[in-house]
Amino acid sequence: MKNMDRRQFLKIAGAASATATLAACAGKSDALDNLDPMGTHTGELPTDKMTLRTNPTTGDKVSLLGYGMMRLPNKVTEDAEGNKKEEEIDQEQVNKLVKFALDHGVNYFDTSPAYCRGYSEQSTGIALKASGYDRSKYFIATKLSNFSPEQWSYEESVKMFQNSLKYLQTDYIDYLLLHGIGMGGMEALGRRYLDNGVLDYLMEQREKGVIRNLGFSYHGDIEVFDYLLENHDKYRWDFVQIQMNYVDWHLANKMNSRNMDAKYLYDELTKRGIPSVIMEPLLGGRLSKMPDHIVATLKHQRPEDSVASWAFRYAGTKPHVLTVLSGMTYMEHLVDNLHTYCPLDPLTDEEQEWLENEVANLYYSYPTVPCNDCKYCMPCPYGIDIPSIFVHYNKCVNKGQVPESQQAENYQEARRAFLVGYDRAVPKQRQADHCIGCRQCNVHCPQNIDIPRELTRIDTFVEKLKQNTL
Repeated sequence: MKNMDRRQFLKIAGAASATATLAACAGKSDALDNLDPMGTHTGELPTDKMTLRTNPTTGDKVSLLGYGMMRLPNKVTEDAEGNKKEEEIDQEQVNKLVKFALDHGVNYFDTSPAYCRGYSEQSTGIALKASGYDRSKYFIATKLSNFSPEQWSYEESVKMFQNSLKYLQTDYIDYLLLHGIGMGGMEALGRRYLDNGVLDYLMEQREKGVIRNLGFSYHGDIEVFDYLLENHDKYRWDFVQIQMNYVDWHLANKMNSRNMDAKYLYDELTKRGIPSVIMEPLLGGRLSKMPDHIVATLKHQRPEDSVASWAFRYAGTKPHVLTVLSGMTYMEHLVDNLHTYCPLDPLTDEEQEWLENEVANLYYSYPTVPCNDCKYCMPCPYGIDIPSIFVHYNKCVNKGQVPESQQAENYQEARRAFLVGYDRAVPKQRQADHCIGCRQCNVHCPQNIDIPRELTRIDTFVEKLKQNTL
């Protein structure tokens, strides 16, 4: 793998995916779906084989797989007249998922006041209580998500923290994070946590045991990250949450001028003995929904493993990673990740280098929008469903349904697939053509996407497809 160039990579990929590609071209199947990205694991799932990592500060034995409570299952309810109401969290399914996770060794649950339209903490608290497990058997991580100026005062921030304790039905938080440090730069850090005394308050709560570990999650301005680590002696960070995956290891700065490469972040934490908690190991799911020939190449190496498992094995192989978060909406996601970490089969040095270089660079060559579907940009004041637009566009890029011109071999097939799928995925009144460029969404994007520009680009592409002028 180490010396494989792009030509060799594509040759192997082509051989591995030939059958699936022929079937797709014949219109008989979807090549990506046929490759079964979730994997085909067989055998019994163990309950006592979860890989654990030790927190050097507290000695906590933390499961390498952490449950991210950001993308919980939803259900649509109806009113008395039979009209569909807004989606709400399917608490029964959340309870089942959390209980199954605990039964199989997962003991770290990560939530936030900002997740799931503000209901994630409450749902997490209910599920953990319903599991029947003693409070000492699992670790709760939540965040002080005081994003809006109305929440920046000492009083409002303290109220948010106290509400977290109430909603989570606990009298202490195992892992408390300053949320989204770096967004807004040093000015935002000062106004949210430093100038108002909120960080001092959180440190006091740590001294009292109400917070057992204090850290921060980082997105964006590297000056903020460096400042907080330079003052580690003062703040004594117990852990830090960073975005890390094999694409971001060397290419984060190339893909996004604001975010720093994951290697730099991880190495700086390791120097200071601060354990890393990993978010976005799948880049918001994009590393489980890869272009067809990349999928085929990964499956060629380990046919029984899912595409996602490569990304989870990659993150878990780094020795100073405490836990790797996954937003597991469905049971098949949870089961697949449990197979990966019960126990972890670490990547070889050769496999790591292959992913960081050949696979990452090939993935970067595809013109996807770097959206992780976090929904921080929502709601749009003009009703645009920004994440769904980007998800559909990226899906079509991966499936070869974004033709460059009418001369493309599969132009008519791809044109129809993109337009029909667009109308199904995003209601017309919520599509990209309704963007007026107000830019209110940009400041909330942790990936620093110029959202109006991307929406305009996609809308222009859609109009050309409709008018047959591409």
